[in-house]
Amino acid sequence: MSPEPQAVVVLSSGGKDSLVMFDYLRADPRWEVGALLTTVNETNGRVAMHGTPESLIRAQADALGVPLVLVGLPEDCDNAGYEQRLSAGLAPFRERGIEHVACGDLFLGDIRRWREALFERLGWTPIFPLWQEPTERLAERLIGDGWSLTVTCVDTEKLPERFLGRRYDRSFLDELPVDVDPCGENGEFHTFVHDGPPFAYPLTFTTGRVVVTHGRYAMLELRTVG
Repeated sequence: MSPEPQAVVVLSSGGKDSLVMFDYLRADPRWEVGALLTTVNETNGRVAMHGTPESLIRAQADALGVPLVLVGLPEDCDNAGYEQRLSAGLAPFRERGIEHVACGDLFLGDIRRWREALFERLGWTPIFPLWQEPTERLAERLIGDGWSLTVTCVDTEKLPERFLGRRYDRSFLDELPVDVDPCGENGEFHTFVHDGPPFAYPLTFTTGRVVVTHGRYAMLELRTVG
C-alpha cells in the first residue's frame, strides 16, 4: 500500500520554473499541492522582478485549479520583514499540519543555502524538485510540451531589451547570447506563464508600457483582459 501523499505549499512567481515545479509535483504521487504562495509588492500589486500584476497571478491559480495566497511586501523590504510576512502567510497551512514548502531553484547554491536557513528558522522543510535539472533540457521540455510563456523582464546589462515581450520559443532560444542561461537562472530574464499542461484553459492579457527600474531592469506591463 502506497503512503499517503504529503501536502506542500509551492512558492510561485508565476514564471516558468515555478509552474514547471508545480507540474512535477502534480504528477508525483508523493506530493499533493496544497496551495501556491506568491509575494507581491503591496504598493503596486506586482510580483518583484517579474512585474506580473496580482490580477494575472490570481487568474493563473484559477486556471490551475489550486488555492493561492498572496503575501504583500513593502517597497523596501529587508530580510527580517520578509521573514515575518512569509511566516504569517504560511501560518494557516502549518496549522493544518503542512510542513513542506517547494522552491524552484535550479543550480544557484548560495540561494538554496539561504532558503534552507530561512525555512529552518521558520520551522519548515524546503524541497527543491528542479534542483540540478540541466537548464538546456528544461528549456527543451518547455517548448516540446507546449508551454506558453512571455518574457516580462530582462536585465539589460545581460540581455538586449529587444527580447522583452518575446514568446519563449525556439527562435527565442536560438537568438540568446551564448553566455545567457536558457532558463535565465542567473537573472538574465523572467517570464509569465499563460498556458501549459496543467492549465484548464489559456490566459489572455494585453501589454502596455515598458518600465526600467534600477537603471537596468526593463519590465513589460501586463494587463488582464475584461
